[in-house]
Amino acid sequence: MIDLFAVLGIWSTFATGILEKKFPIMNLLFLAVDTSKSAESFLPIVLQLLIAIGFVAIMMTASHLLGPKRRTKDKLINFESGIPAIGNARQPMAVKYFLVAILFVLFDVEVIFFYPYAVNFRELGTSGFLAVLMFVSFFFCGFYYIIKKGALKWED
Repeated sequence: MIDLFAVLGIWSTFATGILEKKFPIMNLLFLAVDTSKSAESFLPIVLQLLIAIGFVAIMMTASHLLGPKRRTKDKLINFESGIPAIGNARQPMAVKYFLVAILFVLFDVEVIFFYPYAVNFRELGTSGFLAVLMFVSFFFCGFYYIIKKGALKWED
């Protein structure tokens, strides 16, 4: 039996283990290739991408072909979260909603930066503590600014 990896020339030193001899399919799954910048080193990424796209395409096609096809009037109308659709959907919306959403995302992302500090606070020492203290002060300056500007007031 001809080994596919030897034929393609992407056999590496990692692919000579016992696991590979007992389970040849593991070579295909782990794709033991060299780490050089050659075109063969991108084969695992391309193969995984093709498998993922193929799986999605097969599942969508199968659900379309095998799924029930009962088209009723109720199923063909737009779904509005259980609320009956009244009026025009193109009404102007207050900017406050968008502003609060953007502020939420901004402060939520800032909080995410606290996790690396919480994990490594002993290794960072005093300089790390001062950096986080400066980060928190900027955080509170921004929070104070949006409160002073009235961005969180809901009066019309």
